[in-house]
Amino acid sequence: MKEYTAVVEQDPETGLYVGYIPGFPGAHSQADTLDELNTNLREVVEMLLEDGEPLLEGKFVGTQRVALP
Repeated sequence: MKEYTAVVEQDPETGLYVGYIPGFPGAHSQADTLDELNTNLREVVEMLLEDGEPLLEGKFVGTQRVALP
C-alpha cells in the first residue's frame, strides 16, 4: 500500500477544506468535509498515477511553529 501525506487547510471565507500533497504536482482538491476531501484526494492521486509513478518534487517533513516577540 502506498501512502502520501496531505496538507489540509480550511478556507475561512467558504468553509471548504483544501488539501494538497507536497511535492506531488497536480495532487490537490477541495471539499465540504474532511472525509470527502480524503476521497477526492485519493481519486486525484489514482488518476495521476495512471501516467506512472511520479518523481516527487519534495518530501513532507512536518510542521513548525514560528514565534515572534
